[in-house]
Amino acid sequence: MFVSPVHHAKAGSPDLSSAFSGLYLPRSPEIPYVGKMEQAGIFCSKPSDPVIYKVRVTTGQGLLTGTFDIVSITLVGTNGESPKQLLNRAGISCSRGSVDNQEVACDYDLGPVLLIRLHKDPYSFFPESSWFCSSVQVTSPQGECYHFPCYQWIEGYCTISLREGSAKTPSDDTHYLQRRHRREELVMRHSKYGWKEYLPGVPWCADIDTALSLEYNLQYSFPKATAFFGRGTVAMFEAKVKGFLDKPFSWGKLEDIRKVFWFYHTPVTEYVFNHWKEDEFFGYQYLNGINPVMIQKCSRIPDNFPVTQEMVAGSLGEYTSLQEELKRGTIFLADYKILEGIPTVQLNGKRQYITAPLCLLHQKPTGEVIPLAIQLRQHPGPQNPIFLPTDDEWIWMLAKTWVRNSEFHTHEAITHLLRSHLMAEVFSVATLRQLPMCHPLYKLLIPHLRYSVHINVLARTYLTNQGGIFDRAIATGRQGLAVLLKKALETLTYTDLCLPDDIEARGVSSLQNYYYRDDGLKIWDAIESFVAGIVELYYQNNLSVQRDYELQAWICDIFSKGFLAKRSSGVPSSIRSVPELTKFLTMVIFTCSAQHAAVNSGQFELGAFMPNLPSSMRKPPPQLKAPVTLEEFLDIIPEMNTTSQVLSILWVLGNEDFDMKPLGQYHEEHFTEEEPKQLIKAFQARLEHISEEIKQRNASLALPYTYLYPPNVENSTAI
Repeated sequence: MFVSPVHHAKAGSPDLSSAFSGLYLPRSPEIPYVGKMEQAGIFCSKPSDPVIYKVRVTTGQGLLTGTFDIVSITLVGTNGESPKQLLNRAGISCSRGSVDNQEVACDYDLGPVLLIRLHKDPYSFFPESSWFCSSVQVTSPQGECYHFPCYQWIEGYCTISLREGSAKTPSDDTHYLQRRHRREELVMRHSKYGWKEYLPGVPWCADIDTALSLEYNLQYSFPKATAFFGRGTVAMFEAKVKGFLDKPFSWGKLEDIRKVFWFYHTPVTEYVFNHWKEDEFFGYQYLNGINPVMIQKCSRIPDNFPVTQEMVAGSLGEYTSLQEELKRGTIFLADYKILEGIPTVQLNGKRQYITAPLCLLHQKPTGEVIPLAIQLRQHPGPQNPIFLPTDDEWIWMLAKTWVRNSEFHTHEAITHLLRSHLMAEVFSVATLRQLPMCHPLYKLLIPHLRYSVHINVLARTYLTNQGGIFDRAIATGRQGLAVLLKKALETLTYTDLCLPDDIEARGVSSLQNYYYRDDGLKIWDAIESFVAGIVELYYQNNLSVQRDYELQAWICDIFSKGFLAKRSSGVPSSIRSVPELTKFLTMVIFTCSAQHAAVNSGQFELGAFMPNLPSSMRKPPPQLKAPVTLEEFLDIIPEMNTTSQVLSILWVLGNEDFDMKPLGQYHEEHFTEEEPKQLIKAFQARLEHISEEIKQRNASLALPYTYLYPPNVENSTAI
């Protein structure tokens, strides 16, 4: 859809110059116009009785979706166009959730209806009000039904053009009106949606400075915005009233940390509090926590991590050895080398610290994953000891807490921000710029890009901006975050983003109780099957993929702006075949939906008891295995005010579910043909089957894994 200048034509003449789609331009003065067909001397004979078209206009169900403005319609067919016909009566038609039926009389048959134009004009003294048009349906005198999906806000006094809803690639357009409409829409989209560099060496973002400058079609709905800001305000207010936000002091007791959000406790937060010290729960989080992508198979002990048999014999037991377990494939490694050299900030006037640990893990025959050894820096030596479960209780606990702090930084900056949010925004901007609304890939992807730009603009405004949450409560601050993101993008690969490839590359196919992998692969397969069906409907062979210049421009935008044209990433800069296209689209949808849910949904639950996920450490990592007391431990982890600020954000990001659209539930009917509708139903049925399998498995688990339960997975990265 786009908005074009208004041109008033003679009744019955084809106003070809205004047959555009989806762009907003100011209304132009009335310009007399003679259609091209009339210029050529072609006139349609007029029957004695008018030809009647039936029009049905549907307004969105959301709050404030209706309008008091005057709405009119013009039909454009292959033989000409209709007169401008009034559609609504103020306060009755085009109101919230309304379905309005009108008749449009023409002097002659318009032929196949290719386009419609919706005109929004002022009504009396009423101020302008935006209108959310869901769709328009036109029925010809012969009973042919034409669908025109819209699902967008129409702002200002303007005229917009919509194409008939059948999905078309560029080569499918045979009529010059369709081709012109397509071309003009993309020209306007390029001018409307731009790129900008946010930080050097980081994926580019939408050229939007603040949430106030977002157009309506990219903004949260009113209920979602109200819930989002309301929840954040309430969380900060509660922490303020309890006094935690004003106390730059160490916690007096571990139990006091639970008081920050006492009423928000869940079975999972209680489980974390009761089990956070245990080695089994520490290891479990590598499989099914919020950062389940760090663990990798260890075939040989790294040279810079000199763990010996004597060190781990007590943990492995007398009937096996480290070498035997390496051969069996039950030894795993988490390496945080990427954190080496990341700068830190001062919080509450004190320097903060980051380290780059290595953690060796073992999966027992019973399935539990436990830590065998932890080294807190990358380079071994006398002042970099290897900590073991047999060490003093609190020195071992401190070593594990340093690893959990490293988990916080790699999760928030890389797994969550870079690989979910920033990628989702790259996919969104590329789609808005390069794919017109009639393109089948636009119709496929647009539900999975909903609100992605808005949430990222909010993050840049409140979290990663100068003086934002990262500067006030997280050890990296904004500067360290920028360095970490740049390092992460340099090593990010296409393999990392494709779950089946990532599982194989990390060598974790045989890990027991790895529910993230099990559930994720099922969802990946379901998405892939759905995508393959859509792709095969509109691309008959590899050549049709190669010749789709809009598709190629889209993938080129993603490669150049999202991955900064790094060939080493393995991300394609062009797509040459149907299987390549299917895989890439599957990755896009999985990243925006399931992958984001897996790394976002449990943030508050697993971080509410802060020592399990500290955002900063106030003293450097120990260089000796000297005993540590609980009081000393409390003086290392974040203070009261730092804890409260971080937990307030995690509470908002992990629990906001207003206006949520679960995976595979497409309430907006962008595809109008029957074949894709059947594929959507099959996709939904498969997700229901996966949901039932997960529900049955979780019934027997002490800690159910729900982050990839399809009804809990949102279609898009919207929070």
